[in-house]
Amino acid sequence: MRAVDIIQKKKEGRVLFKEEISFLVKGFTHNDIPEYQMSAFLMACCFKPLNFQETLHLTHEMLHSGKTFDFSDIPFKKIDKHSTGGVGDKTSLILAPIVACYDVAIPMISGRGLGHTGGTVDKLESIPGFKMNLTFEEFQDNLKTLHFSMMGQTKDIAPADAKMYALRDVTATVECIPLIAASIMSKKLAEGIDGLVLDVKFGYGAFMQKLKDATELAKWLVKIGESSGKKTIALVTDMNQPLGNKIGNSLEIEETIEVLQGHGPKDLIDLSLTLSGTMLTLGGISRSVKEGVSLSQKAIHNGKALQKFKELLQRQGGDTRVIDSFSYLPSAKYTFEFLAPKAGFLAKINARNIGKGASVLGCGRETLTDAIDPSVGFILHKKVGAKVQKKDILLTIRYNDEKKLAASMVELIQAFEITPKKPSFKPLIQKVLGKL
Repeated sequence: MRAVDIIQKKKEGRVLFKEEISFLVKGFTHNDIPEYQMSAFLMACCFKPLNFQETLHLTHEMLHSGKTFDFSDIPFKKIDKHSTGGVGDKTSLILAPIVACYDVAIPMISGRGLGHTGGTVDKLESIPGFKMNLTFEEFQDNLKTLHFSMMGQTKDIAPADAKMYALRDVTATVECIPLIAASIMSKKLAEGIDGLVLDVKFGYGAFMQKLKDATELAKWLVKIGESSGKKTIALVTDMNQPLGNKIGNSLEIEETIEVLQGHGPKDLIDLSLTLSGTMLTLGGISRSVKEGVSLSQKAIHNGKALQKFKELLQRQGGDTRVIDSFSYLPSAKYTFEFLAPKAGFLAKINARNIGKGASVLGCGRETLTDAIDPSVGFILHKKVGAKVQKKDILLTIRYNDEKKLAASMVELIQAFEITPKKPSFKPLIQKVLGKL
């Protein structure tokens, strides 16, 4: 078998055998197939997309290229949640301690932020002392004791995907739905889960900007999950404006704690409760999402979810004083208020511009080796649909560097649109795919 023959076959649009996909993935992972041949194969997949069976084979080959977890000794259903990424999206931090209040285990392995979207690892690491680099034994012990655990992505999990993604990133082969689906699911299936809830985002701040494309990706993800024997549900949600009011690593920890204390922005609360309610239904705790939402609300109102979050901090070295006082979180030196240039209705808050503005301010990184500033970020005071007067505060900027503030302002000026007419309401959750 030769790589060049497989590339030629896919270039002609013919269906690849499982053995051919296995040959390519194993060869590339072990450095027997060079990057230029894998690049050619990935480009061929963009022009002649893999069918579902090929995508499933690719997913499983990448999955089995590294370590897979086995939590069969934990007597609960193992359910995880994955988001395709957005701006201000801290739902994982909120829903995990909520769901963990019941007999469900949540093995959450998260990544760092890249570009305009934030990463769960960066947010948690803004808590002084919090440790994301756990051993398997520590991770498993948290699952048994707390019912949830959070750790960073490791090189042992789906190494073929990590290597292929790095190549896709520099060869313009990222935006291909079968390749995206295989990449996401290879990592999620490695967690030893029984079920998965997906939050597939669309809009300015999402990877997929069109609802149609996000829905198509969601269908592929659900089908791969179900074909792999895992209950899988996907919510397709709007990311045209940021989720919640706070954007930035330590600021998003603040907002997480606020929601777990029983208050916070409606959009963030509603989505977090729907996701946690869906997880509880997949885990067999509730008979419907509505009942799961009710159980989730109960876990917040009785204080158990916040206590779970505090226990996670204790077990992973984080400073638990942040729960009672945000003064123990990193805080920027300066603030600047971004004002409305005119009166009217807020018709648009472009989440991509907000995300880019936050990134150049110091919240994000362009490469995985870039340093971030956990203390900086934005606080939104108005959301889409709000009536504003001239010079109303739209957003507060927390910053440490004047040059970065100036670069951030370039994005913010483009982010807001004010019109005389109130915009029509659009529901946050647009579609739900999969069977409960």
